[in-house]
Amino acid sequence: MPQNIDPKNVKSDPELQNEGEGSRSGARRYDKGAEDAAKNPERVKKAAEAAKKALEGPEGEALRKAEEQGKQHTHK
Repeated sequence: MPQNIDPKNVKSDPELQNEGEGSRSGARRYDKGAEDAAKNPERVKKAAEAAKKALEGPEGEALRKAEEQGKQHTHK
């Protein structure tokens, strides 16, 4: 815990509490970031172009193989 935080106030401030695994505030921040990214057409276009380039490049075979493994739900 940072030194400038009064331990007595930790219980009253949800942002200071340790949520552990499954952090709801972390999930909210992630969801907002993902939504913001998806709503930005320029960012989506750049990501799509990067993905296409990767599939057409030397790592394409490995990416397709990983996709197939993911579809089969086999995690070896």
